[in-house]
Amino acid sequence: MAEATASTDTVIAYPATTATTATHLNPSSAALRRLASFPVTLKFEEVVYKVKTGNQIRWWCSVGDRNSSSEKTILNGITGLVCPGEILAMLGPSGSGKTTLLTALGGRLGGKLSGKITYNGQPFSSAMKRRTGFVAQEDVLYPHLTVSETLVFTALLRLPNSLTQVEKMEHAEGVIHELGLNHCRNSMIGGPLFRGISGGEKKRVSIGQELLLNPSLLLLDEPTSGLDSTTALRIITIVKKLASVGRTVVTTIHQPSSRLFHMFDKAVLLSGGCPIYHGKASAAVDYFASIGFPTSVTVNPADLMLDLANGIAPDFQVATAELGNSHASFSEREKRTVKELVVSAYDKNIATRLKADLCGPDPNSYNCARETHLRDQKARMEQWSTSWWQQFTVLLRRGMKERRYEAFNRLRIFQVISVAFLGGLLWWRTPPSHIQDRIALLFFFSVFWGFFPLYNAVFTFPQERSMLIKERSSGMYRLSSYYFARTVGDLPMELALPTAFVFIIYWMGGLKPDPTTFILSLLVVLYNVLVSQSLGLAIGAILMDIKQSTTLASVTTLVFLIAGGYYVQDIPAFIVWLKYLSYSFYCFKLLLGVQFTKHDYYDCSNGGRIKCKVVDFPAVKAVGLSHLWVDVGIMALMLVGYRLIAYLALHRVKHR
Repeated sequence: MAEATASTDTVIAYPATTATTATHLNPSSAALRRLASFPVTLKFEEVVYKVKTGNQIRWWCSVGDRNSSSEKTILNGITGLVCPGEILAMLGPSGSGKTTLLTALGGRLGGKLSGKITYNGQPFSSAMKRRTGFVAQEDVLYPHLTVSETLVFTALLRLPNSLTQVEKMEHAEGVIHELGLNHCRNSMIGGPLFRGISGGEKKRVSIGQELLLNPSLLLLDEPTSGLDSTTALRIITIVKKLASVGRTVVTTIHQPSSRLFHMFDKAVLLSGGCPIYHGKASAAVDYFASIGFPTSVTVNPADLMLDLANGIAPDFQVATAELGNSHASFSEREKRTVKELVVSAYDKNIATRLKADLCGPDPNSYNCARETHLRDQKARMEQWSTSWWQQFTVLLRRGMKERRYEAFNRLRIFQVISVAFLGGLLWWRTPPSHIQDRIALLFFFSVFWGFFPLYNAVFTFPQERSMLIKERSSGMYRLSSYYFARTVGDLPMELALPTAFVFIIYWMGGLKPDPTTFILSLLVVLYNVLVSQSLGLAIGAILMDIKQSTTLASVTTLVFLIAGGYYVQDIPAFIVWLKYLSYSFYCFKLLLGVQFTKHDYYDCSNGGRIKCKVVDFPAVKAVGLSHLWVDVGIMALMLVGYRLIAYLALHRVKHR
């Protein structure tokens, strides 16, 4: 697959600037200096987090902290301290609670969380949220945007109105330069279906999105996951550079190499949610040797710590390697003993000293108290960095830029046009006497453009769920601005294809050759498209799962098809209400009302000597030709109602 690059139809006009316009390189800009970060000392004390679950007891923690039968303790009394300019690495086996603790430190964890987490002696606030950068393990990025577009759109949304649009774009340019992304600035991010930038470059883009706000606190979840050792070293080197200018950095990391481990200032080791080490990273090996776990060979400190967190003593690993005994294994009892020893040693040697450090004075709490108070006041007065209209326009431009390839997908266009021509050939110039075929063509209009948009819309919100959670958690925009931008951005293509479809099949099918009738038929079809799209959006937003959404959409469309007034014309009274829920029924009725009148006749005999009323034809009689404006109103209620349901359902998507 060829390397994907940006197209020439760039939406944003980039200023002719160089990297010297970045905040840290251009102190002459008063507006950009307002983004300067202030030092943050992060303290967390006795953090406990529980979730409701079945009966489960973690036996290596102290007896008083055992779980109840209905709760599982994910974090059990975690305490720590990180100062400006330091990198704290959180290590532990999978499921030890690293990501949960990081999420709690970022103010994004709901549920039963107890303990004390302070930032310069203050609890988490809106102002602190704006000064915190959170980089998730998975790189949630739009695949069809370039590196430059991704960062510029983020800057336009997240940076405050005190900066002009040009200054925001200049700041994005500075971040691109600072992270060494100049060489791939015009390359697309890429996705599973086409190749883009590398994994390490994606991670730097994700970090760059958070750096745009020049955060005082930077939280990273597994920044080296899935990367080779060289790329991982490059990422940690960048993180080290970011910390060296006074940022407070906390990162989770699963199994770092020895050279990565020695770049960290502090380390926290977790085992099943319990802390077993907190201190200088360089002193970890000596500490564990002092409590009875020396190693007789040169090992990676991270490997030693992870072995102990799993309950495996270092001497056991050496003995197993020397004997070559593949059947040797640490028993559960031995693992339990090791874990009890390291937990006990932590309580005896580290916990008391750490609590004393937390009780000491925090110089930043005094130096930054007034600044934090002013920022809190401003955050309360201005909940959002940008206005609703600015968010809407930026999101609309970004959405159209991202979906330009999806919307104008050649396969999708071929699908619609080929069906239109095939239908036109099947119904080629149907004579007026063939009333059954003409009515069938109108029903085909209502069915095809009742189901095709629905199935496309069902995927909309489930596919963007992770992006919506990420950006809403950062307070990037209002849900209403996102919702309207997303739905408005889909309209051009959603309406262009049915327009082309009707233009082709209407005249080929031999329907009423009157311009007014044609325009009204087209408007009814487009109206039906909007209603059907609304139902698809509602189903997708409620379920937020593609498989479940498509299943429900299939059942719904099948019911609407049967109850649409064409296949079953005499529906039993106890279930006749189903057809009044079907927008296909109302679309079919409106198309009939546009095409025929109560006074129209058709030839109902082979010789053409007998004329029959159109309204007496069974398929027409079943739906009727009266009260058409009432049907228009009912479809309007469906249009508004379905979209309102979709909007309210999106409010249920969890974010912090």
